[in-house]
Amino acid sequence: MNNKNINNLGEQRKIIVKNPAKIIFLDTEGKNILREIGILNDRGKVLYNSFVKDHYNNENIRINLKSLNTIIEEIEPIIKDKIIVCHHAEHDQKIIFNSFHKVRKIVPRLNFICTVQLSKQSFPDYLSYGLSYLAKQLNLKVEGQYFQDNFAHSAVYDAKFTHQLYLYLTKTMNDIDQKIVDLEKTFAPKNYHNPFTSSRVDDPFQNHPDYQAIYDQEFKRLQRILGEIKEDKNNQSQGALIIGEAGTGKTHLIMRVAHKLLEKNRLLFIRQPNNPDSVLYHTYSRILESFFQLVPEKENTQLEYLIAHSFTKILSSSDNVTKTEKGQKLIQNLEQDYLSLFNVLGKENTDLHRNNWDYIERNIIDWWANYEHHVGGYSSEILRGIIRYCRYSKLDLKTIAERWLAGNQLEDEEVQKIGLTNWKDDLSREEFALEAIRVFGILSKLDEPLIIVFDQLEGLGLPQNRSILYSFGSAIKEIITHVPNSLIILNLFPNRWQQFQEYFDEAVNDRWRQNIINLPTLNKTELEEILTIKAKLVNLKLADIFTNQQLEDTLNKSSIRKVLNRASDYFNYKFYQIPLPEDIVITKSSFDLEEKVQELESTLVEIGKLVSNFVKKDDSSQPIDNFTSTGNDSLTGRETLPSKNPLFQYLDNKKQLLEKEYQKAQVITDSDDIGKLKTILEAYQTIEPSLEINQLMLGKRKLPEHLAIINKNGTNIIAFLNISAAGFAARLGNFNELVVSSPKHKFQLFRDLREPEINGKVGKLEIEKLNNTKNGEFIFMDEQNRINFELIYHLIIDIQQKDVEFELKIIGEFLPEYFKSYWLLSILK
Repeated sequence: MNNKNINNLGEQRKIIVKNPAKIIFLDTEGKNILREIGILNDRGKVLYNSFVKDHYNNENIRINLKSLNTIIEEIEPIIKDKIIVCHHAEHDQKIIFNSFHKVRKIVPRLNFICTVQLSKQSFPDYLSYGLSYLAKQLNLKVEGQYFQDNFAHSAVYDAKFTHQLYLYLTKTMNDIDQKIVDLEKTFAPKNYHNPFTSSRVDDPFQNHPDYQAIYDQEFKRLQRILGEIKEDKNNQSQGALIIGEAGTGKTHLIMRVAHKLLEKNRLLFIRQPNNPDSVLYHTYSRILESFFQLVPEKENTQLEYLIAHSFTKILSSSDNVTKTEKGQKLIQNLEQDYLSLFNVLGKENTDLHRNNWDYIERNIIDWWANYEHHVGGYSSEILRGIIRYCRYSKLDLKTIAERWLAGNQLEDEEVQKIGLTNWKDDLSREEFALEAIRVFGILSKLDEPLIIVFDQLEGLGLPQNRSILYSFGSAIKEIITHVPNSLIILNLFPNRWQQFQEYFDEAVNDRWRQNIINLPTLNKTELEEILTIKAKLVNLKLADIFTNQQLEDTLNKSSIRKVLNRASDYFNYKFYQIPLPEDIVITKSSFDLEEKVQELESTLVEIGKLVSNFVKKDDSSQPIDNFTSTGNDSLTGRETLPSKNPLFQYLDNKKQLLEKEYQKAQVITDSDDIGKLKTILEAYQTIEPSLEINQLMLGKRKLPEHLAIINKNGTNIIAFLNISAAGFAARLGNFNELVVSSPKHKFQLFRDLREPEINGKVGKLEIEKLNNTKNGEFIFMDEQNRINFELIYHLIIDIQQKDVEFELKIIGEFLPEYFKSYWLLSILK
């Protein structure tokens, strides 16, 4: 999340003095999604007030009714980069974030101040911190009137009293608060961000420092293969293997490919599949997500670049276009700037815009009919859907088109808005996915070769994933056979490639054996250059961080990741006095004079901190001689500056990445979610063999994707239902029958909050039925719930990938402490 909570009174005083106009006061009404919003400026005047149209609690509202999409578009410029004061900010923050995600819009950078937290600091002995209680205790007034409970829970009314409460709190700030802040600033140690913490690239769309002399020949070889595919008259796809041990930089090399070639080529990144029944659809879903990524330093997505280039070539080759004045003018504009396709065809919702896009669509579909010699099957309809996605700029229509392209069945009124034919509930998603990938491959023949990268595949070699590996082998055979003009890359450990060949078709193996790229072991000079580049990020030299012995120890590690991890350990020891891991043994007799001086200085600093903390914490009359060592804590600061659990540090860093990913367009599927749950449960089975995993049946009727977890806590059924339209109600109805017929089992059904709201009467009724049972519950998976779920899954995958140096047994030991009361861990404990 791009937000910050500011709850320190001293910090706020500085904000008020410097930027009074940047403060706004906001209140939301609603449970998970916005129902009403009120916003005031720093003087308490109303800037905005609206109610969400069609919300069941707004039936009697007649003014200021707007769609959620319209409200979000209107409030974004008001709240962006502002300091937002709320009472119980956590609730308002959740409502804002969920509502932005609901309409598939990125949440802007926000800063929150919570008057509940500020009140607790100012009045620690109060019985309550509700707005009504505080307003009455402090005799606050709005327009000469005291707080009246019957007017509460109106967004503007509550925002006005929050404004008065905030003014009261800031006026009563005393000078001690400011002095404390100034003292903290004066005596705080100089903080350096640890430049070595990012020791791995999670996906190629990230941005990490890149020492380009490393693996330069390997990068150029990939470029040569792309050139061969482009020059091949048949545009036959090729495979390539990037072979390297864990932490050698396989994904980093792909990141370099992305940053150097993304404006020209389209890079599509696919993480490990987790469901044997949907490997092709998983691949296509990740391809769509990659297509929705912006090209670095540009305003258009990869998909828009592909479409602009290929459509221009198609139209330029059509006699129906080139022989008309209208067509010639269009082609002239497009050849000057391919991307003008998205802004020179008229304003959306005008006849000019519709006529131009209908003209383009008609000619593109005609070209496709000639190319394919027919217009049947999925392919021509998929192409039409791609055109519709590009012709719309309004967020709500573009979102509908994205969901349609993902093969989702939509509500009838949704498909009517974008003028497409609805998919059926029994759509063969594997067949559909292969055809869709093929369409993109054909379009790329008029652009540049696609780069399709399968990464994080090591977990497929585990015994429990044997069936997924078989399906993966079949899937890549279909892709390399039927999808043209593509470089298909597999990133693998050496031993995994040996294993995978036994499961792949021999003809497929031959296609990949033609281009095997082994990443060489880096020498110490190259590794030192990587450390130097990282250290420059915080304006430090290696000599500022390491002694000679520490640097030598760091460079002796076997992979880039291990070198960076060891460098991070030494950095934390040097600048934050965090104890070194137990495996680091320093022989003091080998220190040169400079190292001994550094050690002595560090020790004196530690002694000073211990004494300082002792004087602050203990009674001043107590003699210092009473301080004794426990025998476990040397002068490393273990007691005064405890080392952070490495697992928790990993989870904190990963969580930040997942929060950023949550903002992006994602294809959410039941098959993927159930695959993630299965991966988590199978990992837990390695430490708790008595755990059983099963599935329920209801004859031949379709049920939501689900798993039954059987352990000492009983039987818990976890299900996912992210589909919409008629399929949702039918599956949920069947699920409800299971719930009623199994009263001793507990049922939880999750739906991602970003998915469309269920508006059909039957679907709403089935949700209500489930929530009215004693053993069933319908749960919206909000941002925090989703990120926690993904965090556990990614930890397990990273352990299997050997991307982190943890063992699976830690998930049972430490995860409950980190996640506290997370529902899944509560079931598994």
